[in-house]
Amino acid sequence: MDLESKLKALEEDYLEVERKMADPTVTANLRELQSLGKKHAQLEPVVEKFRRYRSIRRDIAEARELLRSGDVDMEALAGEEIARLEPQIDGFEDELKLLLLPKDPNDEKRVIVEIRAGTGGEEAALFASDLYRMYNRFCERQRWRMEVLDSNETGIGGYREIIFRIDSEGAYSSLKFESGVHRVQRVPATEASGRIHTSAATVAVLPEVDDVEVEIRSEDLKIDTYRSSGAGGQHVNMTDSAVRITHLPTGIVVTCQDERSQIKNRARAMTYLKTKLYDMEMQKQVSEVASERRGQIGSGDRSERIRTYNYPQNRITDHRISFTLYKLDYYLDGDLYEMIDAMTLAEQTERLHHLEI
Repeated sequence: MDLESKLKALEEDYLEVERKMADPTVTANLRELQSLGKKHAQLEPVVEKFRRYRSIRRDIAEARELLRSGDVDMEALAGEEIARLEPQIDGFEDELKLLLLPKDPNDEKRVIVEIRAGTGGEEAALFASDLYRMYNRFCERQRWRMEVLDSNETGIGGYREIIFRIDSEGAYSSLKFESGVHRVQRVPATEASGRIHTSAATVAVLPEVDDVEVEIRSEDLKIDTYRSSGAGGQHVNMTDSAVRITHLPTGIVVTCQDERSQIKNRARAMTYLKTKLYDMEMQKQVSEVASERRGQIGSGDRSERIRTYNYPQNRITDHRISFTLYKLDYYLDGDLYEMIDAMTLAEQTERLHHLEI
């Protein structure tokens, strides 16, 4: 199907949605109306762009007719109009192709992020702490709410692991490219001789799911409560407020001990468990089509080394797209925007290459 045929089909879908939204039997059904409203909002930018594109093509066709009118003045005006409008066509076509790319169904979701120290001992734990601070600063810039679900600190300020939730719609679209192995090259604070060490931490960005997406049977759960071991004051440490949930069929274990309330910790742990189960299914699908997706950006391979942070050169490099920035200090302070834009552009370019039009 060519570009215009696909766009006409989308316009017909858009008009059908509008007709349904005006139907009194639909307006009485709040859930169906919300679903149609969401689809209408998704289709609207494409349809509006297509209508503008079609209008410009119509204007060009009319101007070409005037070139054969025999009126010198009209032909001159028509020539000017064509020269003004034709360069816009290619730009409109590129924008429409981007709008036609299938949306990642997870892009609008909130996320749960897991950071774990990898090879490198205490230095890896310190690097995990630096990554956590980096994402925290990014959330502050975005005015996103962030809450820690669980953490395991070392004695010198590092994290063996830290798990946190970002409570903002659309967080996944910005952070989905962060999953993988992050490598750091620097002189550790624990190194007396000044030698550069290499260590690593892993990051997993999991899209948070709604209740309707994952069903969990109560008989499949083992729920334990215990006293929190981290900081948080006397009340946190002296009551059984922390919650550990084991999903018996898969063996997945999640914990939450950040809140003083056992009820809140249990609710957050359940959200985390559902997200882990959803992610497990996503990873299974990725592995099933591994040969097809091997070259794709953000394919979901968590064992892949994706990025190197080189402190002596103030350099950060993403190995998937061979993109390098020489402003590591700004990046670690939460200025992730240039990298996110580069990753998004690379993914869009690759997907456009495979778009059948």
